[in-house]
Amino acid sequence: MLCRGVTPLFWCLQNQVCCRRRERKKHTTGRASDRKTVCTRGEPRAKPQPSGSKRRGTSALSSRDELLRAFRLLHQAPTLLGVMEIENIVANTVYIKARESGGQKKGKSKKWKTYLQFPHYSQCLFMKQEIETSYSFVIEKQPIGRLLFQQFCEENDQFNRCCNFLQRVEEYETSDDDGQSRRVLANSIAALFAPDPQSETENQPSTSQSDENWCSFLNEEVINKAIQNANDATHDQEPSSDIFAEAYKQVRSFLSADPFDTFVASMYFHRYLQWKWLEKRPVDKHTFRLYRVLGKGGFGEVCACQVRASGKMYALKKLEKKRVKKRHAETLSLNEKQILQRINSPFVVSLAYAYETKDALCLVLTLMNGGDLKFHLYTLSPGGFDEKRVQFYAAEITLGLQHLHRERILYRDLKPENILLDDYGHVRISDLGLAVELKENEPIKGRVGTVGYMAPEIVKNERYSYGVDWWGLGCLIFEMIEGKAPFRQRKEKVKREEVERRVREDQEKYTDKFSDAARTLCRGLLHKEPGFRLGCRRVHKLEEGADELKAHPFFMTGDTNTGREPVPWKKMEAGRLTPPFCPDPHSVYAKDVLDIEQFSTVKGVRLDSTDNTFYDKFNTGSVSIPWQNEMIETECFNELNVFYKDNQLMADLRPENSIENLNNLNGKPGFFSRLFKRKKPKKV
Repeated sequence: MLCRGVTPLFWCLQNQVCCRRRERKKHTTGRASDRKTVCTRGEPRAKPQPSGSKRRGTSALSSRDELLRAFRLLHQAPTLLGVMEIENIVANTVYIKARESGGQKKGKSKKWKTYLQFPHYSQCLFMKQEIETSYSFVIEKQPIGRLLFQQFCEENDQFNRCCNFLQRVEEYETSDDDGQSRRVLANSIAALFAPDPQSETENQPSTSQSDENWCSFLNEEVINKAIQNANDATHDQEPSSDIFAEAYKQVRSFLSADPFDTFVASMYFHRYLQWKWLEKRPVDKHTFRLYRVLGKGGFGEVCACQVRASGKMYALKKLEKKRVKKRHAETLSLNEKQILQRINSPFVVSLAYAYETKDALCLVLTLMNGGDLKFHLYTLSPGGFDEKRVQFYAAEITLGLQHLHRERILYRDLKPENILLDDYGHVRISDLGLAVELKENEPIKGRVGTVGYMAPEIVKNERYSYGVDWWGLGCLIFEMIEGKAPFRQRKEKVKREEVERRVREDQEKYTDKFSDAARTLCRGLLHKEPGFRLGCRRVHKLEEGADELKAHPFFMTGDTNTGREPVPWKKMEAGRLTPPFCPDPHSVYAKDVLDIEQFSTVKGVRLDSTDNTFYDKFNTGSVSIPWQNEMIETECFNELNVFYKDNQLMADLRPENSIENLNNLNGKPGFFSRLFKRKKPKKV
């Protein structure tokens, strides 16, 4: 489907492509082996390139250049290859235009405000019994709840100063400024306890005498300790989290009591319930626009999609119902969906929506426009990455594994294909199809994973725990540095049994590409015995093995002249570090549309009513935190979150307004209703 605003020229090209497709079917079958170009398993096909052209995926042409190229191909080379080129150009150009408009007004439907229209708050009060309404959930875990609480606190000066204090402390703990700047920030936070009415700056406005008691609920000892910590701290290392810890705890405790109770009884909480009502509406295929296919999953295609209401772009992963049933993969599919729904990490692909169509189960996931590490490693940077880039990727993957392990989730499939880059160059772990939840201190058993990346204990069919993920990280770091996997050469034709023998018995070989720190890190992660493996030693809880990796010399920044410091992990978790590589926003880091093989038709499987129980568990609609972040990032929240209009409270928040009156205010007859409206007969 073409997005609004795309030139009508694409329709002409699309018609030409449809006509040529019929010709192509006469010359080729649906199998990849019958086409003009052949590829090996997992490798992109090498397609003949026009003279002087650039390889697609490495650098993209502008939309105008793409169209000119399409016309030249259409008129000068009306062959099968030319038509395939045109179809790919059209798909890529439309997709890039949609991606550029994502989250902007031109990416939203004309009726987006109708899709996100608030009901009267009285229709949402029942939700108080169905959702959690604690301070820790509504304010600290719900993005929209947090913003609404801040707006509520702005009406009370004491509440507002408490919120400001908490925000400033959080800013201090993730600050990436130099030591002097952090010292100034810490002193400004300490000054909040005893404001000076004669001093006024941009960040610290002057206060009246009555404002000095905003923190009267804090005892004097806590205030003096916070001020002393701020003055004594050097701040030239990673910001200490305990400088304002006690004061932060007491201010939070104050806000979670009477102020929060007042918030729950206010119109701001009614608006929160309205947002939750919109969040829990049913989701179906009409919620999205679909764009080009990006790849293949185990049970169906993966394509790009766009939410009509907000314009936000996502990746749509389809699980064909018949294919899932034929392989008896209902439990596996539901397990992946439930794990994705639980995880909220910037280093793991997030689930935003889950719904079903007549033929497929659909997972709507974070769209990673930068492609996967395998493409970058073997297509754009053959021979491996520089160590600075490897360090950055390894650090973010370590944080992703730490977030999974804290939820007792074992990933089990770490490899370059499953590490994706976003628009800015940050990486995320994807494809949790083999992930499993562990019970406390109970290892599991099962031969799953990818050949060459499975740990020795998996190959030996022994019981294992979180150590297999650290083994996979060792394989990945080795491959990013060396440009090949540790136990298998690039494009080497070798049997599975031989690779598994190497994993069990052989020692990996290191070249001069490895620094001393990189070599010791890989050797520690690739230890054959799980008990001696890095991430499994000297830890009280196995799920906290990431702390051992973080202390390794490999994760040190700077040089010997300026002094080496640990990676600023808190800043990395907050997304405050700049990646060493940023993908081209005008490129499509995916195979050509026609290079992605289509799935064959599943025969001999029939869907019936007994499958509905499984489908109902899968079809849960939007996921809370990603949906709320979508509303905030695309400016839908700011545009719709209006409380007063013409100095009057909005109709959907007025207690005196009945639902019928609200419907009369919001409802407008359509064009055909007005055109064919039956007139009353005239009185004789």
